[in-house]
Amino acid sequence: MAQKNHTTNLTELLLQCVAQPDPMLSMLEWLCSQLMEAEVSQQLGAEKSERAESRSGYRCGYRPRRLDTRMGTMYLMVPKVRHGGYIPFFVTERKRSEAALIQVVQEAFVQGVSTRKMEKLAKSLGIESLSRSQVSEMTKGLNEQVNAFRSRSLSQSSYPILWVDALYEKVRMDGRIVSMAILVVCGVDEHGQRDILAIEPMLEESEEAYLQLFRGLQERGLRTPELVVSDAHAGLVAAIRKGFPGASWQRCKVHFMRNILAHIPHKDKDAFAQNLKTIWLAPTREQACKLAEEICRQYEHRFPKAIRCLEDGLEDSLSFYAFPQLGARKISSTNVLERLNREIRRRTSVVGIFPSADAYARLVTTYLMEYAEDWSSSRAYLSEQSVQAMLRPAA
Repeated sequence: MAQKNHTTNLTELLLQCVAQPDPMLSMLEWLCSQLMEAEVSQQLGAEKSERAESRSGYRCGYRPRRLDTRMGTMYLMVPKVRHGGYIPFFVTERKRSEAALIQVVQEAFVQGVSTRKMEKLAKSLGIESLSRSQVSEMTKGLNEQVNAFRSRSLSQSSYPILWVDALYEKVRMDGRIVSMAILVVCGVDEHGQRDILAIEPMLEESEEAYLQLFRGLQERGLRTPELVVSDAHAGLVAAIRKGFPGASWQRCKVHFMRNILAHIPHKDKDAFAQNLKTIWLAPTREQACKLAEEICRQYEHRFPKAIRCLEDGLEDSLSFYAFPQLGARKISSTNVLERLNREIRRRTSVVGIFPSADAYARLVTTYLMEYAEDWSSSRAYLSEQSVQAMLRPAA
């Protein structure tokens, strides 16, 4: 028996879509319509107009529904169900981060930000317009998820290594625009898996602000780590020493190199940087110190400020040598957070100025929640054997 051929119908459909002003959006609209019909038929237990004993309900027409997507705005005819109602799955399953970004746009309208600027932002996201009810539906439960993630217990795992860094964005507060920092803390657990432990907004980078953050982590069950990696911000370093007594501090070698190179003339930066890098590539701490001494002797008269900076911070930048079982490249800098920060900035840059600190924290948290979920299902950042070997002497 010959099989029915659907190729002609599909070809005709594609040609019809190609003839539309936006072919991709037209195809997406057709696909959404077909998905809704299939979903309603499954929910009711019967196809449209089908007589079946398995039928559990009836259709009662259609209602128009605007759906804003990254491709653009579609106008769908959503099937209505007589009892129980029906909401398409692709409306309720929108990504948390996308819902948070749309909520930023809506909140900006409420806070009185220029309508022209906000409409430009919305169009860059493929959204023609926003309604209060639509935003409410998309962001339902989002704040609860964000708060639950930021306050979850950390007592079930130990995090022997922490990386600490800050993001900065412009935020509107009390009618003026300020630069606000959000401190991000990332950790590796006893199995070598990465996790996001804290996302906290701060009005100022001070020792007290950092101490409050670390106390909050301890109240959630965080035990004192073996190693904390960060830049050399004075308030942060003091808070690490007070908040985590007994922990080693690794000064990020990348930030340290930038501090040193700030005192080198532009024409000499590349050559001097190549010499500096050899310090942290040395196989042992002793060899690293010898290389540093050679650089100091070679350049102490030409670049005295740079050499003074190197001598003052060298010891703290070599702390990773105390943990030879771990990958030096991964624990000698905050690059694990730098890459994460670049991804966050790439997404938050479309907003420019956030309407409130809450909107800023909510959007950053939702992005980091998705990263944490990806990390939990991916391969370990550090091998479990190396982390356990690090913990064994302290046991």
